Amino acid sequence: MSSTTPALLAQGISKTYPGGLRAVRDVDLAIERGQCLALVGQSGSGKSTLARCLLGVEPMDSGRVWLGADELTALSGETYRRRRARMQAVFQSATDSFNARLPLLTSVLEPLDCQPDVLRRRVEQAGGRRQLAEQLFERVDLPTTLLDRMPGRVSGGQLQRAAIARALSIEPELIVLDEPTASLDVSLQARILNLLKGLQEELQVSMLFITHDLAAARFVADRIVVMRQGQFIEEFPTQDLCADQRDPYTRELVNLFR
Repeated sequence: MSSTTPALLAQGISKTYPGGLRAVRDVDLAIERGQCLALVGQSGSGKSTLARCLLGVEPMDSGRVWLGADELTALSGETYRRRRARMQAVFQSATDSFNARLPLLTSVLEPLDCQPDVLRRRVEQAGGRRQLAEQLFERVDLPTTLLDRMPGRVSGGQLQRAAIARALSIEPELIVLDEPTASLDVSLQARILNLLKGLQEELQVSMLFITHDLAAARFVADRIVVMRQGQFIEEFPTQDLCADQRDPYTRELVNLFR
């Protein structure tokens, strides 16, 4: 595979809901390897719908998606599920992301169960399943004693860290983070953002960071894409967020967070 192949490439993604709402309109997107790309826009701009289309959670009306050199939209069945698993997700509500009847130990290793080769290698390297889960918790600064707890017995911030640990379990090529700090208070938001930035720099994992918070996007991302009414308005390096040539809509978003 060429080193220039993007971690994720999407072309012509469109999604219209029953009733005629055009949530995503012919969107093209590329995320380079090791890059964090922030997708920003106000509520209802189509950010989360696009994320669900990329993840295969939401069926698209049209479009093609590549993860590395593999076109996911050309795959099906078990081949698709195993390849798609290399793209993990962290959602806004960690509570909804975990099975309330399973301990965190079981849930954190769940993505590996559909990747037996990766599971076998990682478990052997760690010395066992629990040891692997402990390593993942330590990486996201969680006490390993929490592995035996049910999701309802840990705080929201801890549960979001557990969701990040679960996403990392499979050594993903890309992590899609859909408003991962929106449901947390300000102090917990800062801790999660610092964690994500540190992990991205340490592991060089590619990330799609979806948010309405420009301050958060500016902190974690290498590049920013602005989305409005299902379309991309512009894309630019993060340091150019406040440049004079920004689109009026982008400048409006910047002013909202000043």
